[in-house]
Order: sequence, then C-alpha cells, then structure tokens
Amino acid sequence: MANQRYFIELSYDGTRYHGWQAQPNALAVQEVLDKALSTVLRTEIETVGCGRTDTGVHAKEFFAHFDFEKSIDDGPWSMVERDKSMVYGLSTMDKTVRSLNSILPHDIAIKNIFLVDDEMHARFSATLRSYQYHIHFNKDPFKQGYSWLLREEPDMELMNEAAKIVTEYTDFSCFSKSNTQAKTNNCKISRAEWVRVDGGIVFHISADRFLRNMVRAIVGTLLMVGKKEISPEAVRGIITSKNRSNAGTSVPACGLYLTEVKY
Repeated sequence: MANQRYFIELSYDGTRYHGWQAQPNALAVQEVLDKALSTVLRTEIETVGCGRTDTGVHAKEFFAHFDFEKSIDDGPWSMVERDKSMVYGLSTMDKTVRSLNSILPHDIAIKNIFLVDDEMHARFSATLRSYQYHIHFNKDPFKQGYSWLLREEPDMELMNEAAKIVTEYTDFSCFSKSNTQAKTNNCKISRAEWVRVDGGIVFHISADRFLRNMVRAIVGTLLMVGKKEISPEAVRGIITSKNRSNAGTSVPACGLYLTEVKY
C-alpha cells in the first residue's frame, strides 16, 4: 500500500520549547510530537509543520502533516486493542488521538487526525494564518507567561491608526530577522487591529504568510506609536526603509499565540 497523508491538529504551550522546529541541543515541539507518533504508530514518523513558531510562542491551533505506510483505520492495532476500542465506541482515529495525548506532556494536546489528499501540505497549502498578542496592565499571577505586563496603558486609537497603515504595504523587510531562508519578504496582511479586553488589549493580525519575528516586531513598533514616541505616519518611513534597526524592539514571546490556520 502507498503512503497515505494525514493532517494532525494540535495546540501547545510554548513556554518550555525552542519553537516548533526540531533542532540539535534544544527541545522543540516537533521533536516531542514525532517521538510520540512513532511510539503509537510503531514506525518512524516525521511531521511537517504549518510554520515555525519562535521560542516561547504558544499555538492555540497548529497543523502538521505526516505520511504513514498504512491506513490508521487498519492499525498497527492488535485485535484486543481494536475490540476494546469498539466497546467504548471509539473510532481508530479517536483511539490514536487518545493514545497520543496519554503519552505527550501536559503542554501539548492533540485535537484531531484526519486523512487528506497526497497534494495537501501543512505549510504550503495554508492560505491564511492569524496571530494574537496579549497585553495586560495589572499584575496577575494567572497571566504570567501567557500575556505581557505593561505598567502604562498605550494610546490604542493611535496604534490602530498605525496598524491600518501597516496593511497598506507588502514588503516587511523592516520587521524580519536578518539572514533568514525566506525567498521573499512580501506578505499580504488582511487584518491588523487592537481590541480592548478585560484588563488589557489584544492585537489581532492575519496574513497569507509571516516572516520570522514579524509579529513581535510589528507590536513593538506599534507600541512606540502608542507611547507617543513616534507618530502613526512615521510607520510609513520605517516600512519603506526596509531596515530592521529602524523598527521597534521585539516584544516578549510569552504574549504571542498562533490562533488560526486556514486551508
């Protein structure tokens, strides 16, 4: 039987991981997931993620794909395991999800696994990605590590004015880490907006693709506007300069979440 392609949907708390991408001498989400899949499916599995989150960044919705030489419905399951699943009304996919969640650490959760066409690719088939950046203004032990604490509230109206300007451009070299492998720094942003929430504010941004460190650099630049260090119109000059040193400092990773990936 030819390999079949599966998508796996997961979420993770990125606090103790060096991002999604497996790498030597650092713990990454991909490494932990691949090991769990290989254990459950009893064969070596390598996943391909929908993107690369930075160290400490969280994902409420993340997709990866992998190829498996059998149908998961056929198993590597024994008759005893299959019969036990039937007693509890579980499909083989449900059983696989449960098995993975039972051996994965608490900060990685599998939501779903489903069969897709061979041409589907977790990264290259994605048409839209959305992120949120969370900021709160009063010390809160339950937000520690999941939102960034700012002592002074910035001017959200000015920041939204600047955010609209950001959506007018496509070349975001000024917000990208240097020496990346990206072939182009062009991205099409469809939403960039600050929204007020209880005790804080959240930045929502959606685009067809993102550059490394891009969202955190945009947030840092918009906060310069919110603190009235620069005007909203000054953002135009920063973007057209294509120079990372002209943009704001990258904000901490703890407040950033990948929230949606569309195909």
